[in-house]
Amino acid sequence: MLKRIPHIVLVLSCLFFFVLEGRAGEESSRKYVDSCMIRVQNGDTLYMAWLHEVWVYPPMKFKNRKQEKFYWRTVRDVKKCLPYARMITQDMAYADEELAKMPDNKTRRKWWRKFERQLFRKYEKDFRNMYPSQGRMLMILMARETDRTSYELIKQYKGKVAANFWQFIAKLFRNDLKEEYDASDKDKIVERVINLVEAGQL
Repeated sequence: MLKRIPHIVLVLSCLFFFVLEGRAGEESSRKYVDSCMIRVQNGDTLYMAWLHEVWVYPPMKFKNRKQEKFYWRTVRDVKKCLPYARMITQDMAYADEELAKMPDNKTRRKWWRKFERQLFRKYEKDFRNMYPSQGRMLMILMARETDRTSYELIKQYKGKVAANFWQFIAKLFRNDLKEEYDASDKDKIVERVINLVEAGQL
């Protein structure tokens, strides 16, 4: 059963500062100490803290060496690709905002071609050095970050013909650009790894 528990070190730190502030609480009605906010109300010293989440999962049990290897490859690929998925999502949000300001399709196509070249220069070197599994992971993470499949994204920016072409290419390599992200089923291991990586636990 998945649970979230507070980080014990942070809790103890907040309690320590709470004791210090309790002695001098009459000097100020509100103070900030690291991630804790100390408030004095009607003579009582209270504290509020923003606690870092800690994810607790059942221990991984591997049936064989192949399954264990797959898990640690997933960890490697998530760590490599998640920052890129976030950056690309930001680039897309910027592009959507700029394209919405333009008066006609001709202007939008011209701007997009220029922006596409910029993106190519920005990511080409890093993407060429990725493993095939990392390319697939990037596709999965983009679906997670945008709530849209790779097919839908290509169709939006390049048109249906381009989307169908790349879907055909993907199928040749046993991939599917129309694959949706499913954190509760087929992608639950990826979701687990993301949560642990983001919390600094992996």
